[in-house]
Amino acid sequence: MAANLIEPVIDWRNIDYRAITTERIGRLMRLRRNPHLLPSLLAFYRDNPAQFLDDWGCVQEPRHAAVDLPTEIPLKLWPRQWELIAWIMERWRAGEPGVITKSRDSGVSWLTVCLGATLCLFYPGVVIGYASRKVELVDGTPKSLFTKARFFLSRLPREFLGGLELDRHFAFMRGVFPNGSVMSGEGGEQIGRGDRTSLHFVDEAAFLPDEAAVDAALSQTTRSRIDVSTPHGRTGSFAGKHFSGKIPTFIFTWRDNPLRTEEWYQQQVDTLPAHVVAQEIDCSFDASVEGILIPSVWVQAAVDAHIKLGIEITGDKFAGYDIADTGDRCAVALRHGILVTHLESWSGSGSDLFSSTVRAIGIFEQHGHEHFSYDGDGLGASVAGDAAQINQARHAADKPYIREMSYRGSAAVNDPTGELVTGRKNQDFFLNAKSQAWWWLRSKFEATYRAVVQGVKPPDPDALISIPSDLPELRELLAELSQPVFKLNQAGKVVVDKHAGGRSPDRADALVIAFEPSTQWLTIWTRLAR
Repeated sequence: MAANLIEPVIDWRNIDYRAITTERIGRLMRLRRNPHLLPSLLAFYRDNPAQFLDDWGCVQEPRHAAVDLPTEIPLKLWPRQWELIAWIMERWRAGEPGVITKSRDSGVSWLTVCLGATLCLFYPGVVIGYASRKVELVDGTPKSLFTKARFFLSRLPREFLGGLELDRHFAFMRGVFPNGSVMSGEGGEQIGRGDRTSLHFVDEAAFLPDEAAVDAALSQTTRSRIDVSTPHGRTGSFAGKHFSGKIPTFIFTWRDNPLRTEEWYQQQVDTLPAHVVAQEIDCSFDASVEGILIPSVWVQAAVDAHIKLGIEITGDKFAGYDIADTGDRCAVALRHGILVTHLESWSGSGSDLFSSTVRAIGIFEQHGHEHFSYDGDGLGASVAGDAAQINQARHAADKPYIREMSYRGSAAVNDPTGELVTGRKNQDFFLNAKSQAWWWLRSKFEATYRAVVQGVKPPDPDALISIPSDLPELRELLAELSQPVFKLNQAGKVVVDKHAGGRSPDRADALVIAFEPSTQWLTIWTRLAR
């Protein structure tokens, strides 16, 4: 009776809601003619709540009235929403916390409410908590979470409600299901003072007036707390969790909304203040931070820039490798000319450095790279020796060498008397090679933004950068690229702080290494060594 788990391709901007509703009516009529199928269907939906939402859920969209579309519409999950539900279920079953960092209009609040109500229907005795900075955001107003929950439940077929009657079982900030499950709401200073919960959602968590007090209260209330919010600066508990690397984090950006287009995004850039676009749309924690090295609007402009500008991808292949152990991630970034072709990261925790280098070299080989640059500072000092040992084994197996070259951010600048910034010698403008390499990448993003958004024809297309929209770990990379900040030291030299209060931007570091100018010398050296 359920819809196929493999969904057909949907034209999200021209959805036929009438056809979806007609199909649901037909499915419900078949179920009522064959009531013996209901127990197995309930068991299926218990294990597959996302399918239940996609098959039967309805939501409200008041803005549809302006374009003559129904304001009550069947819920059809976007691809990223399927992933989000699976991620939340994983957190719940593991009894661990999570952070959802979202952009505006991502539908996450609706999704958490519908999912919580579904769990209450199919899991007897479960308690799902909801909290927000104000009571009226949880219940009592048209935009509140519990208003969404009542709407969702009121549109479900009676076969799935288990005798639930909203007038009888739902009160203010509390819904008690016939099977003993509960939806419980709290707001303001009362958050964490109510029921012990199986799963607790904290909506707009970054905007809580006293995050520390809520953290303390909820620490004794639930094992699985899911913080949901758009960013609100780098300080505070929500930002700390997002950047800690210790709590699973799910990023939901405007690009995950299939109704959003590049044209829509550009309209937001043209009409809204830059800090609003950065925070509410780009999921940037740095909207109000001074000295952002690569603004989020520059980063967004680089997504599919080669397609937008009609550039044929040519040039050599380069690779960057950022190695890590506990706390950070190892990362590999590959490029062909201006195009980033592959990004991959893995936890350095619990793995030895040699194994990570074996994995990295395997990635280079898989993608046809003959050489790579690596972060030679700190832990990276071992890469040269490990690579030599790995290449020796490769030679014995009649495989080609994959050459390595050390990039050391702590070293002196490259080409000291040259000018990356017109009128300033590199040795006078940059503190070290790290600042120079990050500024080099910044210049590429700036040139790309000017070409894509402002229509300024670049004198050299090879000075741009393009990141494909289907790149693995795209969301994480885009966020990391806008994390570093810069300032001037007492000598007037640029100093780049890539951590900027957060965890190491390992994916972005790998990209910096892949684009770092001295990598070109590795290509020449490799060919001469043949």
